Amino acid sequence: MRLLPSACLAALLALNVAPAHATQEYILPTLFDVARVASDDVLNIRQRPDARSPVIGTLAPDATGIEITEQSGNWGRVNAGEVSGWVSMRYLDYRTDVWEWGQLPQGFSCYGTEPFWSLHAEGGDLVHATPEGETRHRIGAILDSGVFRDPARAIVAGPITLTATPQACSDGMSDRVMGLRAMAVMNGTELLTGCCRIAR
Repeated sequence: MRLLPSACLAALLALNVAPAHATQEYILPTLFDVARVASDDVLNIRQRPDARSPVIGTLAPDATGIEITEQSGNWGRVNAGEVSGWVSMRYLDYRTDVWEWGQLPQGFSCYGTEPFWSLHAEGGDLVHATPEGETRHRIGAILDSGVFRDPARAIVAGPITLTATPQACSDGMSDRVMGLRAMAVMNGTELLTGCCRIAR
């Protein structure tokens, strides 16, 4: 057996060790764009993360802003209508502009049932909607964890404090699976729970 000189061994080890300052590519949920699909083809959404699983929907070859909420190997979970399915991650490119420091993605919205409610950002306000109507509150702060591309957020808007935490979440009314769990404290007296999404 031939031994490598120590300088060569050190160089080989350096190639196999990631630098300490390397950043994570993405944390789910985040948005992707369809890529590497022919213009006359579609990207299949399958029932399970398996190429032999039944097709339950499709994405256009130029589809953008696709929200992936979970990953299983080379497959990503996507919501299509009222159901949740899986697409091959080989045909998706992640977007680097989704989770910016102290900001919310443009499609960010949260909602819950029993009672029905929703919260979404619009023009610097947090809009609270119920079957009875809407109220608007100026957003005072959007807080993040300080971790690069971490989706976790807390939004403070007058009497409302909303938190969104990366976690599988069901709305209880469909087979969709969201990637953010919401908790909203209303007027310091009521706690609402639900899910958030970031796709428009």
